[in-house]
Amino acid sequence: MSAAPNAAAVGDAPGRPARPAGYWERVTRIVDQAPPLTNDQRARIRAAFYQPAAKEAAA
Repeated sequence: MSAAPNAAAVGDAPGRPARPAGYWERVTRIVDQAPPLTNDQRARIRAAFYQPAAKEAAA
């Protein structure tokens, strides 16, 4: 794997450095090796994203 970053693609967010060659392949490999989430883990993740904002909770 090369340490030199690739040129940023057209759709890349501005201000973000380009990813090294093979980055997404490595991420996919790691994710594929991970065990599936339990229902409890899925529920905790959903709860984290669906909590009301701090301003709404204080009202």
